[in-house]
Amino acid sequence: MIPPTPQNQQIPTGHQAASIIRAEETIFEGQPSLLPSIKSLGVLIITAGLAIIYFLLRRSGTKYRVTSQRIVIDSGILSKKLEQVDLYRINDFVVERPLSQRIMGTGNLIMQTTDKSNPVLKLHGLGTDVVALYERIRAAVEAAKQAKGVRVVDNE
Repeated sequence: MIPPTPQNQQIPTGHQAASIIRAEETIFEGQPSLLPSIKSLGVLIITAGLAIIYFLLRRSGTKYRVTSQRIVIDSGILSKKLEQVDLYRINDFVVERPLSQRIMGTGNLIMQTTDKSNPVLKLHGLGTDVVALYERIRAAVEAAKQAKGVRVVDNE
């Protein structure tokens, strides 16, 4: 038997790892829409299609993953940045669907958090039903808060 050391003590193996993976369910996984608004479509038409290179690079550089425990934003093309916020830290939601995005079937989801490094978390140009996604994330946030025993106190 290998004695526990800092190197081999922290890594879950076997059934421990399987139970951690099963406990986290993916709610949404995707990227921002290629043309999130009618404005971006106008820019594409005005530039005779050259703006598509910019839109493709911007889209390929951002990936969103929402699970039952956290939200992960992986951004960047050459330099990568990985941001993560646990769901129990989310306090408030804003669903933005301006006319230019509603025409294209996209929207934004903005979340206020208690996380010090990410007080405002923005998921832009989502090419899905943003209101339905908001409802699913809101339910997951409440479940995560109950599981952690977190209560929000409003001092206003």
